[in-house]
This record gives sequence, C-alpha cells and structure tokens, in this order.
Amino acid sequence: MSRSGKLQSIRGIHDGLPDDVRRWRHVEAAARKVFARHVFDEVRLPVLESTELFVRSIGEATDIVSKEMYCFVDQGGDQICLRPEGTAGAVRAYLQAGLTRAGAQRWFYLGPMFRRERPQKGRLRQFQQIGVEWFGVAGPIEDVEMLVMAHDFLVEIGLDGLSIEINSLGCPICRPAYREQLVAFLEARADKLCDTCRERIAKNPMRVLDCKVESCQEQLADAPEMISHLCDDCTSHFDGVKAGLDALKVPYRINPRIVRGLDYYNRTAFEIVTDQLGAQGTVLAGGRYDGLVEELGGPATPAVGFAAGVERLALLLPETPSAKPDVAVVALGDAVLNRSLELAGQLRREGIAVIHCGGGGAKRQFKVADREAARFTLVVGEDEIKAGKVTLKSMDSGEQHTMPLAEVAAMVSHGEVA
Repeated sequence: MSRSGKLQSIRGIHDGLPDDVRRWRHVEAAARKVFARHVFDEVRLPVLESTELFVRSIGEATDIVSKEMYCFVDQGGDQICLRPEGTAGAVRAYLQAGLTRAGAQRWFYLGPMFRRERPQKGRLRQFQQIGVEWFGVAGPIEDVEMLVMAHDFLVEIGLDGLSIEINSLGCPICRPAYREQLVAFLEARADKLCDTCRERIAKNPMRVLDCKVESCQEQLADAPEMISHLCDDCTSHFDGVKAGLDALKVPYRINPRIVRGLDYYNRTAFEIVTDQLGAQGTVLAGGRYDGLVEELGGPATPAVGFAAGVERLALLLPETPSAKPDVAVVALGDAVLNRSLELAGQLRREGIAVIHCGGGGAKRQFKVADREAARFTLVVGEDEIKAGKVTLKSMDSGEQHTMPLAEVAAMVSHGEVA
C-alpha cells in the first residue's frame, strides 16, 4: 500500500482483466489446437520447485539464478523458489515419473513463471509462458518438426511478419575450443564492453554475443562464431535442420548471435522474431538440450523444446470484443420474477448466453439489456406466463414475437425473430 493509502500492485506484476484474458485465451486455444495436431499432451507442473533444481540446470552463473529468481526458505528449512522457467521442472517430472524407458514423450504446459528482471514492454516479473518439451529424440528431423509446429502456432494466433532465425551452439566436443577463442577475443576488448559483458566473459562468455548495448555490438562485429567451429557431427546435424526447412519451404535465416541464456542448450537454437516489439522482438525461442536430463540425474536423453510468453504474444493481437449475451431476460412484475429466473436457467442449459436484468422497473431493465448489447430481450409478464409463452424481441430490428419458451433457443440460434 502506498503512503496515500491506495492499494498498488507489485512493480512488474499486473492483473489479468477481461480485455487481457480474452487475448490470453485466444493464444492458449491456438496452442492447444496446433499442439494436438502434432500429438503433444498437456502436463500441469508445480509453481514451487527446489532452488537446487535451477542452480543445477540453468547454471549458477546465469542471470536468472544469480539475479532474478525469487527464492526463500520455508518453515521446514527447505530452499524453495518460484519457478523462473518450465524446462527444468518438466525434466524433473519426467525423471520422477520414471518415463526414461517409456519412449519419446511429447509435452506442453501453460502457466506463470517468475523472474525479478527489469520491467519493460512485454516483460514482466510474473508472466505466463507456454512451453513445449520433446524427450527422447535426437535427430535434426525432430528439430525441424518442432520449429514448424512453433511457426504454425504463431500463424494460428493470427500473427504475420514473422522471421525464423536459427543457429547451432555446438556440443561438449566442439564448444570448449570455441569458448577459449571467444574468451581471448573478449578479453582483448574488455575495457570497451559494458559492465555486464565484462562479468560474463569468465562466467558465460557466449551471452556477451547477445548483448543489446550498441557500443558492445560494435566491438563484437568480428567476434568468432560457433557455426564456424562445429565438429563433424554438429555440422551434419545443422545441415539436416536446414535441409528439412528447405524441403518444407519454410523461410529462415542463420543468426550466429543466438546463444540462449541457459547453459543446458546445445546444437540447434532458434528464435521467431517480430519487428513490432522494438529491440526485444523475440516472441518465441527454443532449441536442443541433450545434456539436461543427465545433468539432473537421469540417463543420457536427447530433448528439444521451446517457450513463448503469453503476454508478449497478446501485445501483438488486435483488441478482442467482449462477450455479449444472446438474451437479456426482462421480468415485468415481482409475481413473475422467480419464474423468469427459472426460464433464464433453462435457456443457459440449452447453450444460450443469458443475463437477467434483475427485475424492477421495465425501463431500467431495458436500459440494462441495451447497455449489455444483448441480441434479444426475453420479456416475461403475467399474461405470458398464464399463456405458457414469452415475448422475444430483436434489439437490432425491433421485431418481436410471442412464442413458447421451447422455440426460443432455435429462434436465437437462427439469429432473428421470425
């Protein structure tokens, strides 16, 4: 609460009001529709996880673990955190359920994530994320399938003007030599890099390539690129990804600066970008993380996935009209009030969206129906009740007709009073 006594939300955390939720539900519905076509199953993962899970998976030196996680010690002395991302929790669930010998697992999930980062357009401290994980698949074909599904999902939402960017991050065989060369390059220019990049040279040098500070980008123009240092297996894998995308005629470009902020990624990394959100234009990102299951105590298990922020996607959608009632029920007199409530309930059970105008004066009730933009009003009076009928009025044409209640649903579905 502020000193003025007004209640305020925590900075970077906001409410989902009706206009927001309509957009979010549109995004979620598109996800479920497209993912079902690719035979992915929904899982529900907990918001609270062990802090150690993310230290081991994401990496202690990453910004997420070192600066952004919401962590606390609970009453039992356990180190707990609000999940900052979904992949590590999905791997934990995969291992805990004993699914490592159950064949490939195709999962997706929706829910809130938490990071204490600097709030900016489309980035929040509590945000909703849609994530997809595919365990037990190693080939470039699966990477292509994952990328195509991600693109189909964004198209289903209604987004256009999207560009797909891909890179290879190598593997434990070829990355160490590249890392050594990159560190030498960065150290020679350290005095011209921002404070954050200087810190990353020793901890997570590939993240320096992703810095958005213009002066840093100038220094990085000639930085060595991972795709020029791939081993034969990684080169073959990346060639397979490109060939698959070419075969499907999916346009893409190679972006050697895609590095991912998490230590567990290897080989294929990708982003889908829009120009509608400024410099921070990535709306979906993912890639391969073949070592994470083993890092968390399981057998060596290849995997690939992606994630997208629901709020960032919703920013790109046009305003979604609010739901309007099909029928507003107007009760003429206290004697029919209870019966009008029964009739409203009966129509709802038949799939009709109904509001009850609350009884009282007829003029006030018709104003309610007009304000709610109902398509029809259902007028219930004593004469109608005695005759076993109701009066249905179109709010557009003004036409009205007295009929048995059993005919109302069909009339409303037809769209006009006959």
